[in-house]
Formats: sequence, C-alpha cells, structure tokens
Amino acid sequence: MTQAIPPAEPATPWLLRWQGLLAGAEGPLASRLSLVAGLVLCALMAGLPLVTRGGLSLLITASGLLWVLWALCTPPGRIGPISGWLLVMLGVMILATGFSPVPIAAAKGLAKLVSYLGVYALMRQLLAVAPPWWDRIVAALLAGELATSVIAIRQLYGDASALARWADPNSVADGTVRVYGPLENPNLLAGYLIPILPLAVVALLRWRSWPQRLYAAAALVLGAVALLLSYSRGGWLGMVAALGVVGLLLLLRAIRHWPALWRRLVPLLVLLVSVAVLVVAVTQIEALQVRVMSLFVGREDSSNNFRINVWLAALQMVQERPWLGIGPGNTAFNLIYPLYQQPKFNALSAYSVPLELLVEGGIPALLAGLGLLAASLRKGLAQLRGESSWALPALAAVAAIAGLCVQGATDTIFFRPEVQLTGWFCLASLAVSRTADAGPGRSSDSGASGAEAPGAP
Repeated sequence: MTQAIPPAEPATPWLLRWQGLLAGAEGPLASRLSLVAGLVLCALMAGLPLVTRGGLSLLITASGLLWVLWALCTPPGRIGPISGWLLVMLGVMILATGFSPVPIAAAKGLAKLVSYLGVYALMRQLLAVAPPWWDRIVAALLAGELATSVIAIRQLYGDASALARWADPNSVADGTVRVYGPLENPNLLAGYLIPILPLAVVALLRWRSWPQRLYAAAALVLGAVALLLSYSRGGWLGMVAALGVVGLLLLLRAIRHWPALWRRLVPLLVLLVSVAVLVVAVTQIEALQVRVMSLFVGREDSSNNFRINVWLAALQMVQERPWLGIGPGNTAFNLIYPLYQQPKFNALSAYSVPLELLVEGGIPALLAGLGLLAASLRKGLAQLRGESSWALPALAAVAAIAGLCVQGATDTIFFRPEVQLTGWFCLASLAVSRTADAGPGRSSDSGASGAEAPGAP
C-alpha cells in the first residue's frame, strides 16, 4: 500500500526571503514586540490631529523600524491580494521616480510612501498575531477624535475672526462660519473625521460594557457634529457615504437569514426613507441648502471655479506624461504644476485622488489604485455572510473607504497623514479579516479564513 505524498510547501517569494533571518532570536524586545508595536500605534493614532509633524514623523519611522525587526524574527507567509496591490503600487511609484523630470523631488515623495507602508505593515502584522489590538487602536483613534471634535465645536464660542478666513466672499456660501479644530483647515478636519465615524459605529455595537459604549457614542455624535460644522461639501458627502454604507452593510448582515423577499424589500425601503430624510433636510435647513446648492452653480462658486481650473491643468500634465507621470509627492507636483497652471490658480495638488494618481504615476498607478480598491471591497463584502469576529471591523473598514473615495473625488486631503494613516488602518483590518474564526495569527493557507499570513508585508 503506497503512502500518500504530502503536498510540497509553497516556495517563499523572493521578495520575502529576507524575513525570518533572525527567527528564534531571544531578548526582552523580541518577546514583547506585539506590546511595543501596539503602544506605538496607539500613540500614533491618538496623536494624529494633535501631535506636531515632527512628532508624527518620529512615530511613523518607529513603526516602520519595528515592522522590519518583527519581520526579521518571523518566517514569511504568502502575499495576500491587498498587500500584493500595494506592492504593485510601490513598484509603479519607484519607476515613476526613476523616470521623473524631477527625480530628487520625487524621491522625497517615494520615501514618504514607503514610510506609510511601514505603518500599514506593522498594523497588519499586529492585527494578524494579536486581534484584540484592533479595539485598542480604535479606542486610541476615538480619543484623538473626541479631543479634536471638542476643540472644533468650542471654536463657535470663541473669537470668530480666526474662523472668518475660511468664509470666502466670492462664494455663494459667503458668511458661513466653518470650524477647523486643531487641524487649521475645515476640509482636513472633515477628511480626518470621515473614516473614524463608521469605526465608532462598529465600536458602539462591538463593545460590551456601558462605559465603553458611551465613549463610542460620544465620539460618534461629537464627530458628526464637528464634521457638519466644518461646512465641507466633500466632507458632508463623504459622511453620508460612510454612515450610509455602514448602516446598509450592517442591515444586510442582520437580515442575512431572512426570507429572500424581505432581504430585497427591507434595504430598498430603508434607502428610500433615508433619501427622503436627506431631501427634506436640504430643502428645509437654509445652511445646508446654501452649501449643497453651491455644488450645482458651476464656475459661479469660487471654490468650484478654482478646482475646475486646477483639474484642467492637471489633465494637461497627464496628457504630457500618461504612462509614468511626474513622480510621487507634493514636492514634485509643486515643481511641475506651475508650467501648466492658469494665472492666479496656484495649487498644491490635483484636488482629486484619481487625478493625482494619474499625475504622479500615470495610467499604471491609477490601475493599481483601482485594483487595490477592488481587492479591499471584495475582502470586506465577503464578511456579509461569514461568521467571524472580524465581520464588523471589516464592514466598518469598507464604509470608511467608501467615505474617503467620495470625498477624494474632488479633494486630495487623503494624502495628509491625519487622514491617510486611518485609511491604512482600514486596509490592514481588511487584509487580516477572516470569513471564519481561526486562531490568532493562523495562516489562510491552513484553512478557509482568507486572511493574509503573518510575515507578509
């Protein structure tokens, strides 16, 4: 009787063969890597709106170095779809930097991208090995959000002269007072809050004790109020998208065992009621009406006119360099954009995330971004029917990404670290999500979990 031949172990990708070189190393830090990583990430996420750029840079650098050390001590796993698309994006940006007309400036943008990827890699590694850290990182994120929201709301009762600089006299919404909290920009405040709100919703449902739930509820309510008071049109649309998507996904998951007819009718009825409520709010509340109607007046609104002129100039840049762009980062953009800009329309970015990807890395960068988005949505939506403790975090991540995509259509606030790092946290949550619980750190190759294995970037 012949013995069954065990399947051969999959070969380690050459890109990961450096990982695990120090496997088996002992020491006080090696045994506490997850704790140190968790504390650093909690400090980073809590301090996003409050810490200086220098402080954020130190925490981001520390996160990347911790991941490198952890990867050296951990055998490599496979590269999952989300990490795979991120590596494709990195490869495109490396090529774009090499062929950039301003390679030194583009290299600065590339270094910034690599540092953010280090934070993502550490988050993914920590969540794969120690899933309880998801709740702790969210709690830290909500702490920073609460402080930011309180500061923003209190600005209504302080000196209004500082807020007046955000009231554009050439806009149809002239006279609107816009809060900005500690972030010095109402649009940045809105972008920072958008991905946090669905995380607060899920924390409210996921956490068990009443103090925890009150904490999450306070963060949700105050964050929504502060976002409304920012009077950021893109922020409002992003909030509607984020909260609408998380509500719809939670509803679909809650009724997944209902009869097929009700599974179709109930979401449709909820959507119709929600749209009706929004229409009534816009038509009856004057402040909302003025800001929403400014979206449809074209160039008559100064903000619209500014963005249209920047978009036209950015499209000319894409036409000149469609395949590899000008290289990553705002430093490269600031050097090249003046050659195409219309008079008096200075800009720091393309004011559209898809257009920014085209400008920086050409068509390959946009395709990589779309591939990353598709892979992320696929991982998240798989949780609608799965039975896993990762289901709610994954749905919150999908909703956060939806909100960021809606706002990112007409703004590039996403590329600021206060916003982007929350997006990396959502991607890391999706990268390790499982459709069925399999112990912490278990590789998806050993079951049906679908999570990316520890050790992969």
